[in-house]
Parts: sequence; C-alpha cells; structure tokens
Amino acid sequence: MRYVLFSALLLASPLAFAKTECTTAQRSTWQDPEKFQAQLKSQGYQISKFKITDGNCYEIYGLDKDKRKVEIYHDPVSGNAVKTEIED
Repeated sequence: MRYVLFSALLLASPLAFAKTECTTAQRSTWQDPEKFQAQLKSQGYQISKFKITDGNCYEIYGLDKDKRKVEIYHDPVSGNAVKTEIED
C-alpha cells in the first residue's frame, strides 16, 4: 500500500513532468532557426527533426558527427546545448 501511495505522489509531482527550459529571452534575440541548423550541419550533425519546444529551446533529433542517435535541446540565443540524450 505504501508503494502505491508513493508512486501516486511521485506521478502527481511537478518534477515528474518537468520540461527543459532554455531561455526567457525575447524571440527577437534568438538565432535564426535555419542558420542555426546550417551551423550544426556544418559541424557534422544530420538533423531529421527540428522544433521549438514549450520551454523555448531549439530541439533537434538526428545523428551527431559520430553517427550516434541524439536528441539535443539548445538555447536559441547562445546556441549552447542545455540537455543532450545520446542513444548508443
């Protein structure tokens, strides 16, 4: 019974559904999405999907320069990776 209650509380927790937040900057300060993708491609990335998330991130799905499957959230202002998931 304790396990069920704990699981229910965990699922109800806001942390269980936390989204990745990248910036609160005005969109006018963001890098151009096409130029940003072109820059990543010049670094060897193959982008199969690109989107702007609810957390104000540029999110890409594809392959990195080592041909590993990746999902990366980028700050659209700086271009820095905020969160990276690599599937080996």
